[in-house]
Amino acid sequence: MRRRLLLIGAALLPIPAAFPALAHPPRQPEPAEATHLIEEIERFRERLARAVKDRDLATMRRLYADRFTHTDGSGRIDDKTARLAAAMAGEPLIEAAPATGLAFRVFAGPTVIATGRSLDASWLAVYVTARDGWELAASQATRLATPAN
Repeated sequence: MRRRLLLIGAALLPIPAAFPALAHPPRQPEPAEATHLIEEIERFRERLARAVKDRDLATMRRLYADRFTHTDGSGRIDDKTARLAAAMAGEPLIEAAPATGLAFRVFAGPTVIATGRSLDASWLAVYVTARDGWELAASQATRLATPAN
């Protein structure tokens, strides 16, 4: 009887994997680590821009997250398949355009958010770590208003 109570009591103890809230939260990267992650993202952006320009579908498939979404200025949302089709059609994409005003924010995970301007648009891109390295998970572009003459 006592053994049965011990087994039942042990079964009621919390298991950390079953309760993610009890696990340690991801650690925010230290400044030196954040700088290194930004450098990785800059290299990733160069690889992606080269793949888009070269219409290298195999590389683009690896660099865009499977659940990637892009929201354009009209509110239309493209998934990975639509974005790859646009790249293969040679449409101008923020991923391959020269950027100005680049800024990076590094978060736990690690996740990096980049903002900048390209192709008369202000944009935001979210980069996440995956099993095989960095992936572009989401982007959003807002068309900049052209000044009236």
